[in-house]
Amino acid sequence: MFQKVLIVDDIDFNDVAAVSVLEALAVPQIDFAKYCDDALLKLKRGYLDHAPYDLLITDLSFKADHRENQLTSGEALIEAVKGLFPEIKIIAFSIEDKSYRIKSLFDHLGINGFVMKGRNTMIELRKAVEAVASNDAPFLPADLQYIFQDKLVNEIDDYDIQLLEYLSKGVSQEAMESVLKQAGITPNSKSTIEKRISKLKIYFKALNTTHLVSITKDLGLI
Repeated sequence: MFQKVLIVDDIDFNDVAAVSVLEALAVPQIDFAKYCDDALLKLKRGYLDHAPYDLLITDLSFKADHRENQLTSGEALIEAVKGLFPEIKIIAFSIEDKSYRIKSLFDHLGINGFVMKGRNTMIELRKAVEAVASNDAPFLPADLQYIFQDKLVNEIDDYDIQLLEYLSKGVSQEAMESVLKQAGITPNSKSTIEKRISKLKIYFKALNTTHLVSITKDLGLI
């Protein structure tokens, strides 16, 4: 079992739930941070003191307040931590329910487990901690396992999601080339954009781009 765990969440109630789980598992040291910047400092200090943390449990969303922070989201924290301490195990603990975003946490950020906050939070968090401690297989609650198996989630890539997000913000297909170039996103040729949007319309059986955006929002892709 883990010996030193850091919980990063800006809501006290969530800390209490996580602590009760970790105490029941006899984790000897449990520390907290309400800001991602503070969490990274604690992780660095642990490493310098030769007493590194072996598990990070973090939320994904943090409310902005009077304080300026370099790291403003759980994803930014995870990316920074994995770059410095690739051996640490990470469990994301969030209300996030978009299948693509959850899968991206595993595929692109290398988290070890994900637990959705809700009615079964404590039960699922305990399962996640035990699973991550005992093996290297990624942990998802049973009702989210489809994310790893869903053909749709696996075939849609980051570029497709970016196009869909721009469409959802009102960027027309005709203006997309200019927007992508300004954002430094490639490929950004008119023909490529037309082909990808056409592919998405066919894939989702959408009548037009407005219908496409509506469908993908309902599916939790954007």
